[in-house]
Parts: sequence; C-alpha cells; structure tokens
Amino acid sequence: MADVNTVTNISVQKIWSILGEVCDPEVPVLSVIDLGIIREVKVTTANEAALVEVVITPTYSGCPAMDVIRMNIRMELLQHDYKNVQITTVLSPAWTTDWMTEAGKEKLKAYGIAPPNIKQQVCNTHLFAEDEAVQCPHCNSYNTRRISEFGSTACKSLHQCNDCQEPFDYFKCH
Repeated sequence: MADVNTVTNISVQKIWSILGEVCDPEVPVLSVIDLGIIREVKVTTANEAALVEVVITPTYSGCPAMDVIRMNIRMELLQHDYKNVQITTVLSPAWTTDWMTEAGKEKLKAYGIAPPNIKQQVCNTHLFAEDEAVQCPHCNSYNTRRISEFGSTACKSLHQCNDCQEPFDYFKCH
C-alpha cells in the first residue's frame, strides 16, 4: 500500500505521527510508538469513504491498560478528523520488549524506570532469560537486587539499588 491514499488523501505517515502523541496510561512518558505496540496502520476506501485501521499488539494479553489505549487512539484520531477508525488487536506474534524504541528505553530510564535489557542463553532447546544485573536508573549502579517479581504493574518488577538505596521499577523483558 502506498503512503498516501490518493482517493481520500489520507497519509499513513501522518497517522503514525498522530499515534506518537498517544501515551501509555501506566507510563505516561512513553507513547504507543515508543512501546512498539502499533504493528501496522492501514488505510482503505470503499465508496469514497476511508477506513483507518490501526493494528495493535498488547504488551501482555491481559494488560488492563489496553482498553484505555484503544480509547485514546480512537480519540486522538477523532481529534484529527479521522472518524472511521478500526482498532484491531493481534496477539501473534506476541509483543516483546525488542519492539520498544531506543528512545522509549531512554525515556523510561529518565523517568526512573530501568529499561529492559536481556542476556539470553540457550539451554537444550529452550531459550531462557538469565537472572541479570539491572542498572539503577538513579545512580547507574549495577549493584541492585530484586525485591518483588511484580512492581507497580505486571510488566514491571520492583528492585532496589544497594548503593543509593533507591527503589525502582524494572520494565521486565519478554
């Protein structure tokens, strides 16, 4: 599909730009683009009416923020006069922190949440994440420990720095 639908003059690139303004309700410094949950934007026409379809993949299949994200996407597009909007959720392939932008990871750290980093090793035929050292977003020390598998949301774990003693969330790899 071309970037611009010639019948309706709707720019897919413009829609991507608008979606960059939609923030994650749980981590408001991240946009849905930073998170990597927007998989595709499609523009189709039927009888001179344009349909904008936004394909999303949730960070977790049961993520409670997805209803709010869908609503915020729809509202942001409506504010830009895109009235015929369809939001499609796709669960496969499953979302991974690899889809996050580097800018998003930097925003997480500046916000006080350790961004995901993963060390992987192959054991037999399975891929496992090692118990890794997590860098403190406050003082940059790797002398940290996990306090709880779950932090403020299911996608984060709670850690504490042994050097500066500050607690912080870590955006878990998956």
